[in-house]
Amino acid sequence: MVLNLTLPRWPGWRHLPRDARDTLFLLGVIAWTLLPHLTHLPWWCAALTAVVLLWRMNLALANATLPGRWVLVVMLTIAAGLTWWTERTLLGKEAGVTLLVVLMALKTLELRARRDAFVVFFLGFFLVLTQFLYSQTLLTAAAMIVAVWGLLTALVLAHMPVGQPRLSQAGGLAARAALLGAPLMVLLFVLFPRLDPLWGLPSDAAARTGLSGSMTMGSVAEVANDDSIALRLRFNGAVPPPEAMYFRGPVLGAFDGREWKRVDPRPSLSLRADALRVLGPAYAYEMTLEPSRLTVLPLLEMATDEVPPRAEGYRIGHRDDLQWTSDRPLTDRLRIVAVAHTQFTQGPLRALPDAGDYLHLPPGFNPRTLAWAAALREKPAYAYAEASTLARALLQHIRTGGFSYTLAPGTYGDAAGRDAIDEFWLDRKAGFCEHFAASFVVVMRAMGVPARVVTGYQGTDANPVDGYYIVRQRHAHAWAEYWQPRRGWLRADPTAAVAPERIVYSASLPPRLGFMAGALNTMSPTLLAQLRRNWEAINNRWNQWVLNYSRTQQFDLLRNLGVGSPSWEDLALLLLQVLVGVSAAGAVWAWWDRRRVDPWTRLHARLRRTLGALGVATAAHEAPRALAQAVRARRGGAGDALATLLDELDRLRYARGGQRLPDAAWSRRFAREAARLRR
Repeated sequence: MVLNLTLPRWPGWRHLPRDARDTLFLLGVIAWTLLPHLTHLPWWCAALTAVVLLWRMNLALANATLPGRWVLVVMLTIAAGLTWWTERTLLGKEAGVTLLVVLMALKTLELRARRDAFVVFFLGFFLVLTQFLYSQTLLTAAAMIVAVWGLLTALVLAHMPVGQPRLSQAGGLAARAALLGAPLMVLLFVLFPRLDPLWGLPSDAAARTGLSGSMTMGSVAEVANDDSIALRLRFNGAVPPPEAMYFRGPVLGAFDGREWKRVDPRPSLSLRADALRVLGPAYAYEMTLEPSRLTVLPLLEMATDEVPPRAEGYRIGHRDDLQWTSDRPLTDRLRIVAVAHTQFTQGPLRALPDAGDYLHLPPGFNPRTLAWAAALREKPAYAYAEASTLARALLQHIRTGGFSYTLAPGTYGDAAGRDAIDEFWLDRKAGFCEHFAASFVVVMRAMGVPARVVTGYQGTDANPVDGYYIVRQRHAHAWAEYWQPRRGWLRADPTAAVAPERIVYSASLPPRLGFMAGALNTMSPTLLAQLRRNWEAINNRWNQWVLNYSRTQQFDLLRNLGVGSPSWEDLALLLLQVLVGVSAAGAVWAWWDRRRVDPWTRLHARLRRTLGALGVATAAHEAPRALAQAVRARRGGAGDALATLLDELDRLRYARGGQRLPDAAWSRRFAREAARLRR
């Protein structure tokens, strides 16, 4: 069989036969439904699906014969083999969706009867469901609403076998049916128990974060070009100043000369009085974290055990270095309720049990920086100085030593990445936050002071959207901590010395814009910012009201309804009552609907009664044209006027864009002609 994909000449949408028009509409709906799957389908599956849909379109336009079953069997066998080749299995999500897409495409080559069309509709609705296995974003939901509307429209057309109903007519009926079912869907969404982890099965997009368990020179600068959202937070009351917005992530203490890593995890069962001391006001807030695939939670510094952070479905704990962690990686959006103290001191006061981890410097790396630190330490002013004095000296050196803050400092060190800190600290003096933090820690260690790098986020967008402060990946930051006896671990942020506006005003360096964003920003910077804020506000509402709807909110709803101590039993009982009430209402509506008569059926019955009184015998299945022929055969020329009216009715019933009921003038003319014949 020769596969001809050359499309016949397009006759115009209005001039297409109904079968061709309905088939093309269904193929368009299928293509729209399958389109989001192209990002994760194998290339051969996308190509095969496109070829089959174009082939089916060609057959519809040419009114050609559909291929035989053996062609479909061969193509399905090939698709199954290719699926095994790419996925190494025929089971599981990826292989299952691939085969489902192929089955949907091949089934369009079997559209010979209404039964085949109903199978296609079922597969289409199932494919809509599979989209949410990959993404639950607002855009995905909007696209699938359009797909459902299209499938419902095609289903309505399949139940309108006569005449030439317009697509707008079928689409309106489908939209009304969907709107009638929407309240029930909302009730089921609100009351159906949240199942964890099944409810949050998909992980939207690729989980990205500026944080990781390691850091190299330049790694944070790469993330700073990412303008995507890392987290949102909303304060319940007072808001801390921008310079206090430090979100603590992984603490990095192990250094091999090239890369900073986390030290051995030592879980802390409780925050002892000598481990964390808080001062000043407490700031209660609610945070929504985007997926990061990390176990470290970048909470606002500093959370305590007095009001521990809470996240539904996760167990949260902390380590001695006050990294708050979850019991599993964050593959879904997570809502956390916590309290922060931005004024605090932390760590043991008398002795540091693991000081060796925070003093270690690999031999043979950065010799010039180590020599510079030794020379500074030997100066009389610093020979016996405490750690805070040495830290202030380093920060003053950064302020006055010609250092610059930049997102593009270039590559430091030799080809193997050695001696990068030597080159930054003593030669080029241009870098991003990780360059300053890492160099600060190395110099402090060289002077005998335990020190470590802390990564996380600093600052938020200047203006909150809908009460939510947004922290973006470009707010990724690195700072330093050093230990001093009788005071514990103290924060030192060298970036504040070279670029104070970055900390005080959250003025992070602007990331590189794409072509379209750059053009919009050139024409109107405020327009681009406003469009982004509006979209993020809408997206945040979707995340908070839909994706983050949880069991806690379900129980809060029951409390608002008067249930004192809500439980699963109360939720199940309320859901059962709602379903019983909806079912009863549906039964009443079905009983009433059965008593309704289609207007055409009622009109046809009235016409047959009138013609029966005139002695014209008719059958229930006969169309108006057949009734006209019966009138002419029984009454001859005297019945021509009445027969002409019946022919006019037939055109109303079956003409393109028809199924319009006759107007009152037609009914009056028909009654007058029938009365004349009776006389």
